[in-house]
Amino acid sequence: MSTTPEAAPVHWLNPDEERAWRAFLRVMVTVQAGTSGDLAAVGLSEPDYEVLSTLSERPGHTSTLHAQADKMGWSRSRLSRHASRMEERGLLRRTPDPADGRGCLLVLTEEGLDALTTAASAHVESVRRHFIDRLTPDDLTAIEQIARRLEDPQADNGR
Repeated sequence: MSTTPEAAPVHWLNPDEERAWRAFLRVMVTVQAGTSGDLAAVGLSEPDYEVLSTLSERPGHTSTLHAQADKMGWSRSRLSRHASRMEERGLLRRTPDPADGRGCLLVLTEEGLDALTTAASAHVESVRRHFIDRLTPDDLTAIEQIARRLEDPQADNGR
């Protein structure tokens, strides 16, 4: 008698599904490579830009490490390491979180705000060039609908 559970049969992708999956991956890589390269030209990475832009929208340009990690879909340790590198560059500073003795607050510095201000117009232009301007309004609506469906595990899969 075997004690190893039997593996479920693999539900392979059919040719249409395989083409759609690979097309999705190509789109992700193409758009991200373009926007990443354009941000790098102004001295920021995509994660840098995400941290800075999110902090700029927060009251006092401040967020907890925990809330920032949740927003970015990162672990706290990954964001902590990234924040350390950003802090070394003067883009943000960390301060103790008075509400959580073990946590910290991420605070956007003037230098970080200046870097974001410089990068923002280049980033928007990059997003337009690599994504928005290549699509029709109907395409954008479809992408939004697809994103909502994929973000919500309870959503009907449309089949």
